[in-house]
Amino acid sequence: MNPLFTKLNDALKKGSNRSLKEHDPYKSYNFKVEIGGVIEGGFTEITGLSSEIKLESYEEGGVNGFVHQFPKNTTYPNLVFTRGLVSNDLFFTWYKATSKGIIEQKNGTILLLNSQRIPVLSWTFKNAYPVKWEGPTFNASSDEIAIERIELVHQGITKER
Repeated sequence: MNPLFTKLNDALKKGSNRSLKEHDPYKSYNFKVEIGGVIEGGFTEITGLSSEIKLESYEEGGVNGFVHQFPKNTTYPNLVFTRGLVSNDLFFTWYKATSKGIIEQKNGTILLLNSQRIPVLSWTFKNAYPVKWEGPTFNASSDEIAIERIELVHQGITKER
C-alpha cells in the first residue's frame, strides 16, 4: 500500500482530520491586493498571474530525431484587475496620467488568505503601470453591478510563502 494512503488512513482511524486539512487547497476568492503601499479592496477577479519561458529552436545537422530547445527570456502577461465601480477613482487617475506620458511605476502584492483571513501566499509584481482601463457597460434592463477593469504591465512576479 502507498505510504501516503497509510498515513491518511491512520489519521482517519484516530478521528483526526488535521493531516487532511493541511493539504486542502486554498480558496481563490479570499485575497487582498496592495498597490504602491495602499491596500486596494473589492476586486472580484485578477487574471494574468503567470509567466512563460520563451524558447529558441535549433535544428542540428544530421540529427533528425529531435529539435534542440534553448531558453531565451521569461515573459509575463499583463495583470487585469476587475472590481465593482466605486467613487474612489485612483485607477482611472493613474491611467489618465500614464496616457499623458506621466509614467508612475508601482510595486504591488496579491495576498492569498486562509479561512481566518491570514495571508498564506503572496505574489509580488514590480514596476507596474496601467496600459488599459475599461469602464462599465450600462444596460437599463439589468441590475448588475457596474464593473471597471484596469490592466497593468509589469516587469516580473515573485511568489513567497
